[in-house]
Amino acid sequence: MGNHRNALVEAVRHELAEARGTARAVLAAAESARAEAQRRRRLVRDAYATCLTQLAEARDSARSTIERRFQGEANALAGNAGSLAALCAPGAASSSWRMWSPTEPEQGGRPGLLRIGTIDFEHATMPALVPLLDAAHLQVSGDDRIAVDGVISGVLLRALGTTRPGDVKLTVYDPERLGGTLAAFAPLGLTFVGPGGLGPMLDDLVEHICRVNETVLAGEFGSLAELTAATVGPRPEPWRVVVLLFDAEVAPAQRAQLDRILRAGVACGVHLIIRGAAVEGAERIVVRHGTGTTDTTGDLPIRLDPPPPAERIAAFCRGAAERLREGPPPARLADLEPEKIWSRSSAHGLVAPIGDGPDGALVEVPLGDDPPHALIGGPSGSGKTNLIYAWLGSLCARYDPSELALYLLDFKEGVSFARFTPGPRDESWLPHVRLAGVNVNHDREFGLALLRHLGDELRTRAQAAKRHEATKLAELRAEDPAGDWPRIVAVIDEFQVLLAGRDAVAEEAVTLLEDLARRGRSQGIHLVLASQDVSGIEALWGRSGLIGQFTLRIALPKARRILAENNLAAAVIPRFHAVVNTDSGVAGANQIVRLPDASDRLSWRTLQRRLWRARPAGCSPPRLFDGDTVPALPRFRSSAAGFSPGAAGSSPGAGGSSPGAVLGERIDVAARPARLRLGRMPGRNLAVLGTRVDEACAILASAALSLAAQGPAHFSVVCTLPEAQHSAARLVAELPEADWYDESDLAQLFEVIPDEIPHYVLGYALDAVPGHKDRLRRMLADGPSQRTHVLGWWRSVPRLRDDLGGPGARLDAIGAWVALDVQGADLGPLCPVPGGPAWYPRTRRALFFDRSVHRVPEVIIPYEVNHDPT
Repeated sequence: MGNHRNALVEAVRHELAEARGTARAVLAAAESARAEAQRRRRLVRDAYATCLTQLAEARDSARSTIERRFQGEANALAGNAGSLAALCAPGAASSSWRMWSPTEPEQGGRPGLLRIGTIDFEHATMPALVPLLDAAHLQVSGDDRIAVDGVISGVLLRALGTTRPGDVKLTVYDPERLGGTLAAFAPLGLTFVGPGGLGPMLDDLVEHICRVNETVLAGEFGSLAELTAATVGPRPEPWRVVVLLFDAEVAPAQRAQLDRILRAGVACGVHLIIRGAAVEGAERIVVRHGTGTTDTTGDLPIRLDPPPPAERIAAFCRGAAERLREGPPPARLADLEPEKIWSRSSAHGLVAPIGDGPDGALVEVPLGDDPPHALIGGPSGSGKTNLIYAWLGSLCARYDPSELALYLLDFKEGVSFARFTPGPRDESWLPHVRLAGVNVNHDREFGLALLRHLGDELRTRAQAAKRHEATKLAELRAEDPAGDWPRIVAVIDEFQVLLAGRDAVAEEAVTLLEDLARRGRSQGIHLVLASQDVSGIEALWGRSGLIGQFTLRIALPKARRILAENNLAAAVIPRFHAVVNTDSGVAGANQIVRLPDASDRLSWRTLQRRLWRARPAGCSPPRLFDGDTVPALPRFRSSAAGFSPGAAGSSPGAGGSSPGAVLGERIDVAARPARLRLGRMPGRNLAVLGTRVDEACAILASAALSLAAQGPAHFSVVCTLPEAQHSAARLVAELPEADWYDESDLAQLFEVIPDEIPHYVLGYALDAVPGHKDRLRRMLADGPSQRTHVLGWWRSVPRLRDDLGGPGARLDAIGAWVALDVQGADLGPLCPVPGGPAWYPRTRRALFFDRSVHRVPEVIIPYEVNHDPT
């Protein structure tokens, strides 16, 4: 029993120990699980906290990004809206009253929006704009009558300040204050309507709308604005702005008329600004406590502008009324330009405006088959040069250089046409100009050279037209599109200088002018003759065959003999105007034109630079002939064989078998040098005649330097005159292998043995050389056949004759001569013209005659030969 109990106790103890062990193991596992659970809970809590933090940071970052993007886009939209507002309401339409001034609208521009205040959006401020002209009616209401009237005054002032005087006709219906509400606008001459005049005024507006609608529909336009956009010049009808300051209900009949105006008025240029009455079809502006809202801006609050100062309104209206009395301002030079330059063809003629007419529309002047040529006249100071500038600028803006070529000649003392050529301050030039002649009042020969050049061009075109069986320039250009056939316009200012006198120049000039005037129209050559002297115009009246071709007449104020005798329009027009007449001056064909200020250098330079930058490739600068400028001798550089042409000149002997001595510049269109061929024929010697030392030395020097450029040559320089020794010494220093002879060794000159190298004897004042006259005569007579040529200077024709053998001596040894200050009658023995040539000496001009080339002598300009840079 005892053992059993002990065994049982032992078993229980064993089981209890196992149970305790199991319990401890379970407890340890539970505690471990609990610790793991707590650890995991801590991790989850930490992760949750981290997630919350990250989410908050992401939210804050996203919110900041959205706010920045919103702010940036809002600012950009506000800026764009501000820029758009500035475009829609430029200048006086939106500027503050402190800086406000009227703005001249652009030609053909459309009316924009008008500012009534500002809108604050975020950190940006934008103008609050409302439509009016050609866009809407306005209905202004609110609790503050003064603020409402201030809005109306501001809208009216901005509308008037952005249009031209007379473009808006203002009417005010103010039954309570009898016009006192808008009294500041009284200087503008607005119409006030009293209490009993509302009905008739509305009826008149309805009739006006019906009449305008008929005009618009007849022209197949949708509105008066479309008709205005298609009209050149001012509006066919001014805008009618009617301010209705209602204080009571409108009668039913008047309400019906008012509704008709609200429906159809905008399209016909009639606009209502209504205070008080509620209407349909108008832009509403509601004023509350200093702020406002409009239909255009929605619920955005508008900080209204203060009313414009009454004195500013009155000052503006007085100025506008004064401008209205003066009439419209003249067109600007820029107004004559087309929208796109060089967009016209000259095949059938030239058409370009020169100014505007009394109605403001541009007046176009034609040149073509009819009328073919123009005559311009006006006394000194009447604006003749300005007119020519305006016409040329307008033509050149419409026709490119392949369509139009200009030849310009000014016989008066001045440089009117020099601005069309490159200058030291402005490198640009007018691409259409082929030739510009200035200061040519003493060089009638240059005018004759221009007419000869145009005559050659006329014959060339006539021959080409004959080959292609064409009768007009348009047909020739169609048959020969690759040819260079621009229309030519030759402008000759003070042309009477060319026709003055009864000499050969005048006779040939008249013959050439008559031929060009008669046949030039069909070949696209047009003459524009201008004069400020009535005697110049009268020079044409005696030549009916010539004056009859000039059917286009342009008369400036106080011009005489330009128009028909019974046409007195030129006597009554004011300054800066002209009469354009395309029917030979008959009174019924007058057009009065107000001219722009085309003489302004800034305006002209702007146009010329624009055309110059657009010039086609290969367009060369025009030839400029300045009668007051002495041309410089082309530079030649030395070479092993003597001299060769430098960058400024070409070989003087090119194109001929014999060497050519350059003596000066010919007075012609191409600026060619005058050359003397020195071959082996008898008489190939040169005599320079006159007492002007500098010019005689320049002719000898230019001849020697040009001969040296053509190959090996031997030069002998003879000088015994002290005044010429400096120039002669300079020439010897520049010539290769030149020999110098004075009185002591002069005999050696005639002992030079001829060889195949040309020998040129340059004699300075040969009439002062003592002795050796017989040997000089033999050299003159026999030298050319042995390639020895004398280029000598004699101070008078009698001295030359004495050196050649006395009064009865033959002068055949002198085959060419250049006369300086020698009268034409004294040159009779050397010239085939009976009694000598018609030559009156002029400074820096010479008369050149080569009996192997010339029938009559020609005038040349001795070159400026600058050997001494000091």
